[in-house]
Amino acid sequence: MSFSLAELIQARQADQYDLHMKYISPHMARVQQIIGFDKIYTRGEGAYLWDADGNRYLDLLAGYSVFNLGRDHPVVRQAMLDYLNLNRPTLVKMDCPLLAGLLAEELVKRMTPGLDAIFFANSGADAVDTAIKFARYATKRPRVLYLDHSFHGLTLGTLSVNGGEAFKKGFDPLIPATTMVAMNDLPGLEKELRKGDVAAFIVEPIQGKGVYIPNDNYLPEAQRLCRKYGAQFICDEVQVGLGRAGKFLCCEHWNLEPDMVTIAKSLGGGYVPVSAVIMRREINNKVFGHLKRAQVHSTTFGQNDMGMAAGLATLRVIDGEKIVERSATVGAKLLAKLSALKDRHEMIADVRGRGLMIGADLDVPAADVVNAGYRHGLLLVNAGPNTLRLIPPLVITREEIDLLIERLT
Repeated sequence: MSFSLAELIQARQADQYDLHMKYISPHMARVQQIIGFDKIYTRGEGAYLWDADGNRYLDLLAGYSVFNLGRDHPVVRQAMLDYLNLNRPTLVKMDCPLLAGLLAEELVKRMTPGLDAIFFANSGADAVDTAIKFARYATKRPRVLYLDHSFHGLTLGTLSVNGGEAFKKGFDPLIPATTMVAMNDLPGLEKELRKGDVAAFIVEPIQGKGVYIPNDNYLPEAQRLCRKYGAQFICDEVQVGLGRAGKFLCCEHWNLEPDMVTIAKSLGGGYVPVSAVIMRREINNKVFGHLKRAQVHSTTFGQNDMGMAAGLATLRVIDGEKIVERSATVGAKLLAKLSALKDRHEMIADVRGRGLMIGADLDVPAADVVNAGYRHGLLLVNAGPNTLRLIPPLVITREEIDLLIERLT
């Protein structure tokens, strides 16, 4: 028996929107058609996508930060091929997989002080759910605090700590004992922590949905207050980590030392879903406790060898190509050029960001700019009615930044 994926794609490529209309999400397919985004993409490489008609698009979305290394990075691709050719057993379950241990070792080397135990999962939301669960067990407390405008995922657990009310509508009741607090309101945060029932305070160091950046003293003081009142301080780095914000972890901008960090998205190099919770050893010890609790929390595909191999290759590329440093320098150039545009165009109300995590508030609907950019070969995304979010692959070049600015103007 033979199977050719290439032949199947070639035969059915034109059917992709009809298939989604029939079997997956007709509403999403219809939205794509209405706004004119119903292209058939046939190739991706680096910071670019190509459609079936040969048109090229500069990707300023990067799969919501999945493609930090760009699309089809040769080192990660080769690691995937090498692994398949080795014919190694994976997911044996009655073993301790080598590649999971190696990836854990490499991640711990890059963490802030004290983070030395890892749990591997499959997605960002999976990792955040795990962190919340572990915090509740480790502290023996029920309540979790989160910020307004936050986004940590859309599973039931992560939805319960989501600051976007539109996502929650109709899904009640959510997980109990979660409380939203306002960014930069330290007295309000301390008021909640003082009650003594808070297991954790979870934050995105820079919020993904609106690219909101806290005041300089907010996160360090929030961490201090969590320590004071015995709550875990969790940094969700799923979107902003692994170089996105110009540091390996975004929380490094404030010299934070969180109790847990969640990472995902680009850890798989754009090939394999993989995520991780990196925590203090004492949290891991409390959760897994003794031999009878060795499997009290697990996920079937969490330590799969393909994901681990992708993660190892991704870290090698981040180091070898100086991806973090590149994000910082190229991001500074993009931010400076956008700030210069702001000075010349009244429609730009504000520009902010760190590294290549950049937001621009507009005095016009952001969707209008997204649509106009698409017509000029730019794949953009809005992060609210009037906010444009720029999260390109971290391999984007200075020349491509110049091209972006030229087409935006």
